Amino acid sequence: MNLLGSGRPGPDGRLIVLVPGLGAPGYLLRTTRRCAAHGPVRLLDLPGYDDPGGPVCPSALAPLAATVARWLTGTAGPPVVLAGHSTGAQVALRAATLAPERVHALVLLAPTFPPALRRPLPLARAFARTAWWESPAVLPTLLPSYARAGVPRLVRYLRSAQADAPEDTLPTVTHPVTVAGGEHDALSPPDWIRTLADRAPHGTPVLLPGAHAFPHADPHTTAALLTRAAGGRADDW
Repeated sequence: MNLLGSGRPGPDGRLIVLVPGLGAPGYLLRTTRRCAAHGPVRLLDLPGYDDPGGPVCPSALAPLAATVARWLTGTAGPPVVLAGHSTGAQVALRAATLAPERVHALVLLAPTFPPALRRPLPLARAFARTAWWESPAVLPTLLPSYARAGVPRLVRYLRSAQADAPEDTLPTVTHPVTVAGGEHDALSPPDWIRTLADRAPHGTPVLLPGAHAFPHADPHTTAALLTRAAGGRADDW
């Protein structure tokens, strides 16, 4: 697994770990850089996507979560803030249940998919509604990774994410959980954000401006959310 980020956790440092959606880390680089200004952060580049020459992890939710959990277990330092975006939020949630002792707090950014979007046609409609609100500037950060991964691998990952039910996993999570979504996101709509937060024993919903790719459009606010989960002060921002 390739790692992007900076800083080393000190004795009291709280590492932030980011899991991208659909194996495309580029759109989270702006948030990663913002977080790095305040503390240690790692952006995971999952094997088999942007590193086709490296060891290939099966492109499905469960094996990817197991890979993240193994990496967490082998990482020194205090428990981390584990965050994921989109399908990466589902990976992060599963990884937290596999290595709970390595997680201090969990942040789910625009987690997919509500039950209504677990079928192809409703998902396509939600994608179209969301795309209207997205900035075209996000495309160059996504397309190179998608091209390297290839359509079959992306479709397998997407189908495995559609078959997942994060609402059934969250009641077992004892960590503080922040569930954040964009107000114009039809892929992870506000009622889904609130539902997931309510399912977690210690869940907090957060609604932010923007659509599905809000971490790219507003890295400042996203990084502030992550830093607060790590124990940083809101007035630092």
